[in-house]
Amino acid sequence: MPFNELGLTAELSQALKASAYQRPTAIQVQSIPVILAGRDVAGTAQTGTGKTAAFVLPMLQRLGASTGKLRALILTPTRELAVQVEASIRKYGRFTKLRSTAIYGGVSQKNQEEALKKGVDIIVATPGRFLDLLNQRLLNLSTIEILTLDEADRMLDMGFLPDIREIVRHVPKERQTLLFTATLPPEVLDLTRSVQSDPVLIQAGEARTPAAGIDQVFYPVPSHLKNDLLLELLERETMQPLLVFTKTKHGADRLHSLLERRRFKVARIHSGRTQSQRQAALESFKKSHCPILIATDIVARGIDVQNISHVINFDLPNNVDDYIHRIGRTARAEKVGMAYSFVSPEDEATVRLIEKTIRRKLARIRLDGFDYDAPVKSRVSRTEPSVLRQPFSAERTAPKNGSPKVFDRFAHGLAAAHRKPRPNGGSDRRPNGKSEWVEGRIGIPSDEERAELKRLQIKIFGTSNFRRNKPRSSFRTGHTRDRY
Repeated sequence: MPFNELGLTAELSQALKASAYQRPTAIQVQSIPVILAGRDVAGTAQTGTGKTAAFVLPMLQRLGASTGKLRALILTPTRELAVQVEASIRKYGRFTKLRSTAIYGGVSQKNQEEALKKGVDIIVATPGRFLDLLNQRLLNLSTIEILTLDEADRMLDMGFLPDIREIVRHVPKERQTLLFTATLPPEVLDLTRSVQSDPVLIQAGEARTPAAGIDQVFYPVPSHLKNDLLLELLERETMQPLLVFTKTKHGADRLHSLLERRRFKVARIHSGRTQSQRQAALESFKKSHCPILIATDIVARGIDVQNISHVINFDLPNNVDDYIHRIGRTARAEKVGMAYSFVSPEDEATVRLIEKTIRRKLARIRLDGFDYDAPVKSRVSRTEPSVLRQPFSAERTAPKNGSPKVFDRFAHGLAAAHRKPRPNGGSDRRPNGKSEWVEGRIGIPSDEERAELKRLQIKIFGTSNFRRNKPRSSFRTGHTRDRY
């Protein structure tokens, strides 16, 4: 069925043609006519099946001409998704005069305030920043006609339910409410009953099932060999664009540093990065400037990057739904892609739950020639003194034309300074009379050694007079020139 048979206007059909959209997906075929009819909809579909267009296209048509008043509100769980949905509104509505803006935290609200003052028809927002502006009385929700909750299950997982209910309390009761999600757990069904009026439940495809074009495999590997396995795969296969998921932001940073040291073009995105850094990383990945993106679950849902060839779960997620969303970043729009998951022995329980949920036994692959029995690499603590990690070599330190005798004494003294003090305090008091006891004191330098040291200091530093700069003060006047 072509798009023009769904009842869309000529302006929207022209925008779809300019975007090279040829035919609608299942969720779009089922949702668009119902939304155009004014009904509330609770829609669920697999990742990568076009849910955004399923509610944006009919919303644009129902709004019609621009009035400069806020008439549609779309709530999303993450900043990245808010930016992406707002970009889709601009793309689909390029031949209309409707105005939209994205509101999210992590950036200054000055530009967002200016956009609101100019007047917008559609706002795409994260709940937190939207509530901030609402409490500052910068928003008027009395004219809202359409309220949309995108990725509703994720918003509930992130604890946004109280914020959602607070926002709904300020929205007119006479409205159209749309709810779209990849999964429909009982908590989301309870939300639909409380915020929607007689909604039409639309389910396209089988729930909690990855797209058919994703080839999923497991790579059993000990935890300490995951880095080596990833590097080996990068050497053997062409995987660009590649999206790698880690469980924590610190793990993402470590993996990013490793790949950078190996001269890979790689970006990273997680909650510890600023919003501008996150957006720049995502843009460089979309434009293939950095063909590898290391990310946490903040980009696991809703983010649409075309033609991702591989998704690698460097760390398995905590639940099955996150696994399905992660691998759904590839094989979008009925294309094909690969999903690799590194599985350690401690992940076997999660593996069994994934296979039970998707009702498939996934292949386990071992790379030929890869040493799975390699021991854990020993690591020296960075807090240890360097002289303990690496023996001090007087021959390596002494200058070629200098006397090694003085440097031999320095080497011996430096090593002695890191030895344990004598158990009973010892009897080797330093010549300056201070109460500092060091085992292995080597005595006072001879006149010959002092002359040699002075010669070397002058040669290296240009002077042998190293006097401390003490504050100049007068006890009579009480003035101190260098107080701090």
